[in-house]
Amino acid sequence: SDRTNQVCPRRSPCTLTSFDRLRKSFKMVRMSVLADCLKTISNAEKRGRRQVLVRPSSKVVIKFLQCMQQHGYIGEFEIIDDHRSSKIVIELTGRINKCGVISPRFDVPYDEIEKWIVNLLPSRQFGHIILSTTYGIMTHDEARRKKTGGKVLGFFY
Repeated sequence: SDRTNQVCPRRSPCTLTSFDRLRKSFKMVRMSVLADCLKTISNAEKRGRRQVLVRPSSKVVIKFLQCMQQHGYIGEFEIIDDHRSSKIVIELTGRINKCGVISPRFDVPYDEIEKWIVNLLPSRQFGHIILSTTYGIMTHDEARRKKTGGKVLGFFY
């Protein structure tokens, strides 16, 4: 849009300020790949989709999806390598009610896992919290069995 001909309240003809030039060259930056992935899955699940395409991919996203798959919340997923940041096609089963990321990634000692379960999950019977531990990325049940704490990544139920 040509702003040089418009009339401004403070000064007559408007000129592009340095902020306007900066805004034109500014590109949105992706803050959290995992948050984008889980939000995309959640939105597709709400729309009743059978498949969803998630991009970009990362090692953390893949491990998170493997945890979801082991517990039957999603079906198969395929990683498509496009020589950039790769994409993932996920088969949805319709079992996800809610999934999300916990940011910042708070430290959760072994003895405080129960407190996080009470706060995040709707019931003790179902739902999982994903932790990043020294033994790898795992659910809260596995972390309890290994008697380890870690950083909380997210949850799903």
